[in-house]
Amino acid sequence: MSSQKLDKSTVNSIIKGNCIEEMRKLPKESVDMVFADPPYNLQLNGDLHRPNNSLVDAVDNDWDQFDSLKAYDQFTHDWLSAARDALTPDGSLWVIGSYHNIFRVGAILQDLGYWILNDVIWRKTNPMPNFRGRRFTNAHETLIWAAKSEKSKYRFNYNSMKALNEDLQMRSDWFIPLCTGGERLKNDEGQKAHPTQKPEALLYRTIMSSTNPGDVVLDPFFGTGTTGAVAKKLGRKYIGIEQEQEYIDVATRRLESIKQLGEGEILHTPAKREQPRIPFGQLIENGLLKPGTRLTDSRNRFEAKVGADGSLIAENGTRGSIHKLGASLQGAPSCNGWTFWHIHKGKDKMPIDTLRQKVIRDMAKDKLEASPVSSIVH
Repeated sequence: MSSQKLDKSTVNSIIKGNCIEEMRKLPKESVDMVFADPPYNLQLNGDLHRPNNSLVDAVDNDWDQFDSLKAYDQFTHDWLSAARDALTPDGSLWVIGSYHNIFRVGAILQDLGYWILNDVIWRKTNPMPNFRGRRFTNAHETLIWAAKSEKSKYRFNYNSMKALNEDLQMRSDWFIPLCTGGERLKNDEGQKAHPTQKPEALLYRTIMSSTNPGDVVLDPFFGTGTTGAVAKKLGRKYIGIEQEQEYIDVATRRLESIKQLGEGEILHTPAKREQPRIPFGQLIENGLLKPGTRLTDSRNRFEAKVGADGSLIAENGTRGSIHKLGASLQGAPSCNGWTFWHIHKGKDKMPIDTLRQKVIRDMAKDKLEASPVSSIVH
C-alpha cells in the first residue's frame, strides 16, 4: 500500500488540470494501479445517421481531436510516461481503447518499459449497430493490463476472480453490456453527461483483480468518476484527474452519494500463499485431531495414524510428515498432504485442510474481536 507517500488532500479527491502535468506533480512510485480511458482519437468523418435519419450522438468533443497521428502518439507517450513514474515498482496499469488507438498505445507502453500481462476483450452484449452496413459491427473494445516492468511483483487476486466467475478461471473475454439505463448519468438537460461512460462492472473486475483494499487507484481521465465510484465501494483509495469542470461536478455528486462496503474479508479473498502458516501439529494441540486418529486418502487406498508429535505412521511402520508420507506411499516426488489425507466421520470423510481452514477462521475472528474498532461495535 503506497498512500503514505501521498498528501492526505490528494487521496480520494479529483484534481482539475492537464493529466500529464498533474501526474508529474504526484510523488514518484505513490500509486498502486492506474486505470486509463484516454481519448480514442476516433477520426470520424462527417455525421452518422441511423436508418430513420436521426443523428447518432457520436464522440466529437474537442478533447478527442488531434491534428495528426504523430501528435496523438506524443500525447500517448507523455501520459504513459507520467503514469509509469507514479506507479509503485509492483504497480500495474489498465488502459482501454478501440481499433482506432489501442495498437498505438500498446506499442508505446512497451517502448516505455511496461510489461504486458494480458489483453482483455470487452465484448459488448448490446453494441451499437453498424448503420452504414459497410463494416462488421464493432462489438468489442480492448483492455491492456501491464505491469510497470518485467520485474514487477504485480498483484493478481486469482481466487477473487475465480469466485466471481462461479469457481471457474476467469477468461480474457468479458461479456458486459454498455452503460445504459439508470447507470447512464445525465446532465441537467437530460442528455448523457459523458459520451464514453464505462459500465461499473468493467471497473469492478479491473480493480478487484489487481488491487487490495486500501490501495490507491489513479485515473488520469476521470470523466464522470466511474473508477472512483467503484474504488470507493471496494474500499480502495482513488485519485482522479479531469480538466472539464462539467464532468468534475457530475463525478463529485456521484462520489458523495456512494457508501463503502464493509471491511476485512468482505472486500478481499486472500490467496492461499497469503494465509497464515498452520503446522499440522497445531491441529493436534487445538484438539481438532487426537493422536491415533485414522486418516486415509480420498479413495481409501492408503491409511495412516496420527502421531502425538504431528507425524503420520503408515500401516507398514513408515513415519513422516503429512506431505512426505503421502508422497512416499504414492511413489510421487511431492504431495499436498492437506488435500491428500482425509478424516472419517461416520460414513463421511473430509480433507484435513477443512480443519486447517477452521483454525485460520478462528484466528481471524480473534484478531477482529481484539481490534479497537470491533471493541467499540460490541
